[in-house]
Amino acid sequence: MIIKILGMGCANCKRVKALAAEVASELGTEATIEEVTDVKNIMSYGIMQTPGIVIDEKLIGSGGVPTKEQMQQMIQSAMG
Repeated sequence: MIIKILGMGCANCKRVKALAAEVASELGTEATIEEVTDVKNIMSYGIMQTPGIVIDEKLIGSGGVPTKEQMQQMIQSAMG
């Protein structure tokens, strides 16, 4: 599983990245967490606000920091 955090490296982007890593680890999911900071790449996902969350090239959410429970649901949903 590849989880991409879209953003310019702001505090919220860093919190989302840390949360994704924590939840993936707790769920026992092998996940690569990537930061996407290139504006053209971020815009290619069609988001208007960062941070954005992309799991396996599917945009899951943007514009805020999810709760731990929301992140668990996002990752579990992507796991199938």
